[in-house]
Amino acid sequence: MSENQRPLIAVVGATSKQGRSVATTLLESNQYRVRALTRNRDSAGARALADLGAEIVVAPLGLGHQKDLVSAFQNADGAYLMTPQLEPQDNAEFVLGKKLADAAVEAGVGHIVFSTLNNVDKITGGRKYAPHFTDKALVADYIRTLPVTYSFVSLAFFYTNLLEYYVPQMKGDTLLMPIYLPEDFRAPFVDPTTATGPAVLAVLSDPDTFRGKTLPIVGEMISPREIVDTFQTVTGIKAEYRSAYSREELLHYFPGFAANDLLVQELIGMVEYAVEYGYFGWEQDLDWSRRLNPDTLTWEKFLKSSGWRGAKHQFGL
Repeated sequence: MSENQRPLIAVVGATSKQGRSVATTLLESNQYRVRALTRNRDSAGARALADLGAEIVVAPLGLGHQKDLVSAFQNADGAYLMTPQLEPQDNAEFVLGKKLADAAVEAGVGHIVFSTLNNVDKITGGRKYAPHFTDKALVADYIRTLPVTYSFVSLAFFYTNLLEYYVPQMKGDTLLMPIYLPEDFRAPFVDPTTATGPAVLAVLSDPDTFRGKTLPIVGEMISPREIVDTFQTVTGIKAEYRSAYSREELLHYFPGFAANDLLVQELIGMVEYAVEYGYFGWEQDLDWSRRLNPDTLTWEKFLKSSGWRGAKHQFGL
């Protein structure tokens, strides 16, 4: 198949952790062309994708730009849609996700793959506050009503959260690792920068199998105790777990979060939901993505491949 005959996939948020993984994987597969939708064509991430062969398109996501969005999806055979975590109010992510889906369908996109999460509000009867989850679930519900083939992926907690937002703190000769889960609670984690792309490639390449399905993307089920123990083994650095599970504990180690109370409410609601109800619920096949991609990184492999030794590191959205 010549390059011009390969299906064209539009990737929203192409320089984000998820989007960059998807765009890079599709390009390197030599099975697809990629149109990378981004807010800044001159960013380092956009230039890197252009060097790999992506078509770079500036796609403003604010109000009043629907025609630009439709144009950005024009002639695409498929689209990877995602919504960044926005201020947790006024269903902001739902509004954006709906707008993206509408534009893709209006442009004639044949297959939408959307990055979703569970409807925490519905599952908990409103007892847990996690609009970042719920809004994505509402977008998925909306996409199900549209005249388009659709599939969903759902990513576990990110390993990268510990490098970007819950950064360890050195005290004497010991690295304290405040983690947002109880010490022995095993939860699903994943590296979005390497796992998202192979999963989406599998979905796009086999639409009959994944039509209407949701694929959880998981690297490993692991507890904070195991996270810390593995970190010590791989790096040789003395480290200890500290709990950042409760509001008081979270703000003790990360007082900067206190400036945004809605965000704090969401962070607490999200982790309480995961502990009490299960991040993916209790009946999902959490080995599915690892069977599709046996190279999905465990926490140990992530530490070895990234070389992380406890310092803050930014990956982008």
